Amino acid sequence: MRQALTLMAAAALLVAGGCSTGIKEGVGVVRGAKGVYAPVQPLAVTQDARPLGEYTRFEMETFRDAFGGKVPSQLIRNLPAEFDKRISAAGLSDAPGGKTLVVRGEIIHYEDEGLVGIVLGPLEEAIARVELVDQSTGRILGTANCIGRTTERVNKGVGKKTEGLAKAIVDWIKSRYPED
Repeated sequence: MRQALTLMAAAALLVAGGCSTGIKEGVGVVRGAKGVYAPVQPLAVTQDARPLGEYTRFEMETFRDAFGGKVPSQLIRNLPAEFDKRISAAGLSDAPGGKTLVVRGEIIHYEDEGLVGIVLGPLEEAIARVELVDQSTGRILGTANCIGRTTERVNKGVGKKTEGLAKAIVDWIKSRYPED
């Protein structure tokens, strides 16, 4: 009897493990790629400050590959369009003739799944050093490392890392933009 209970418990754990993977992948489809940022040179002294409220236009310069030519050109080419899409979805204003915030940067690390991902599970990421710059003065307002990361098989690929990177940049801007 004890052996039967042990076998049933082991089987339940195996089934639960498979179910959790299915649930995780399903959530991954809905959420998409992850985007996180880590300020290097903060935009403001306090967490409550919202210094980006005066900007009503957002432009992204073409990012540079600082990872020895290993960054897929698709990521660099598609990042500005993904950024524009996310800025619009975030409801940040885009008034013609308004004060412009320029986003510029370079990709400093790029990693696709590779052998480690096959063994340990998928982990793909693109890391960029990003600067927010006042267009009229050229003054750098802040610097952050922004990461587009995927950890589910359903979110693999260059497009998803591009989505995650744009998400991180827009989330950083939103964190310092006044709420309506």
